[in-house]
Amino acid sequence: MIGRMVSVFVLGFLLVVILMHVYLYRRLVHDVASGARARHLGLLLILLLAASTVAAIVFRLTLPPGPTAALNWVGYLWLALGLYLALILIVFEVPRLVLRRRRTDPGRRRALARLLAGAAAVLAAGTVGYGVVSARSPRLARREITLDRLDPALDGVTIAALSDVHIGGINRGPFLADVVRRVNAERPDLVALVGDLVDGSVDQLGGAAGSLGELNAPTFFVTGNHEYFHDAEEWCEFLPTLGVRVLRNERVAIGRREGGPGAPTFDLAGIDDRTAARSGEPGHGANLAKALDGRDPARPVVLLAHQPVMVDQAARLDVDLQISGHTHGGQFLPLGYVVLLDQPVLAGLTRIGRTWLYVTRGVGFWGPPVRVGAPPEITLLTLRTPTR
Repeated sequence: MIGRMVSVFVLGFLLVVILMHVYLYRRLVHDVASGARARHLGLLLILLLAASTVAAIVFRLTLPPGPTAALNWVGYLWLALGLYLALILIVFEVPRLVLRRRRTDPGRRRALARLLAGAAAVLAAGTVGYGVVSARSPRLARREITLDRLDPALDGVTIAALSDVHIGGINRGPFLADVVRRVNAERPDLVALVGDLVDGSVDQLGGAAGSLGELNAPTFFVTGNHEYFHDAEEWCEFLPTLGVRVLRNERVAIGRREGGPGAPTFDLAGIDDRTAARSGEPGHGANLAKALDGRDPARPVVLLAHQPVMVDQAARLDVDLQISGHTHGGQFLPLGYVVLLDQPVLAGLTRIGRTWLYVTRGVGFWGPPVRVGAPPEITLLTLRTPTR
């Protein structure tokens, strides 16, 4: 089933790439170049750039991450640049239409085409350049959340939430090691890894993930959809060797580290990703009812679920707080708003019924190493008791 999902994704991706490059050829080459030789060279360049993007996505799904790193940079950076070029040029269609209605002579139309192409190139390059810097600089996002059922003795408990690290061809061990160092500096009570940790197998990326073993706080993990592209069960078996507890449709009691037996606790629950049941991984599939079976209704529940859309079910089952990722906050806006076709929110804190939902923008990125309008974050959530 995962193979079929990947095939559908690749076919959709290829369609977008083809349409984008046909449009870019029209606006950046055909309308701008005045001679056949220049148009042929422009067409060749467009074809090579399109091939680099297609190769990056295909090889990323079929080859080890390390050897394809350079291709990932070239192909995915061009994808981001091409998308912004196309978006800006679409906006520039307005002055083109005005001039066409005025029946401007071909020379003036070509001059305008060159002016608009140059302006689009400058704007797109500046946007993507900013996005590359932003993508490599996760910021600390602090938020306090009041849970009605939280015992006063647990007021101030802090959860460091890390999602969508996407260790792979571009984000490697040093990137994760720096994130781990910054998390440790904040001294959270626990760390939640909310899915899409890796884009590769344990053989390929186990070493790059090793710094997770240096996290000082108790650390918990739930699967994301990308784990099911690369043998999620293998990762579920490997992560405990690094001291990471994997929560698969289950819950654990969490209290102060200095608390003794009988000290107040809250429930930390975790479920498999929404796509797990379709992955073909034996025994995998999201089951929140199982995770909450037998819970004490007087004790709050914090749920780790990779995809925000699970909040509807969480609200029906009286979960106090759901922590999710998956959306990357849109990653590069405004294009990222398409995520809202499948998810309730892009990022931040919202409330569904009496259930709080926090969606972190995530630490890393997928595809283009670019973030525009959706900076990566290391999330620090502090739980608070209601003031009476």
